[in-house]
Amino acid sequence: MDQPAQKSNLMHILRLEYTGAESEAEPHITGHVDYLERNHARGVFLISGQTVPTEHGGVIVATGVSRREIEAISQTDPFLVAGVGRYTVTTFECGRVSSAVAL
Repeated sequence: MDQPAQKSNLMHILRLEYTGAESEAEPHITGHVDYLERNHARGVFLISGQTVPTEHGGVIVATGVSRREIEAISQTDPFLVAGVGRYTVTTFECGRVSSAVAL
């Protein structure tokens, strides 16, 4: 899984929700940011960010891996490992892209 992502029409929306109060996730933020940066560098994560308001969690848009692979990657997030978060994954086949988006 440490290889760069391959071109694929499959995309995934990962919706992170805290399982408790946002403050319970705070001790794990550094590890979570490392997890995000590692997967952005690999080209798997295209976009990530916190929800507004932040207490709801965050969203990641990913590509280049199968559904099974993205589920395995999500399980390595320190928020999940610590039991303070959970992901919902929606997988779709990209059919149209705005010219404003460079994939």
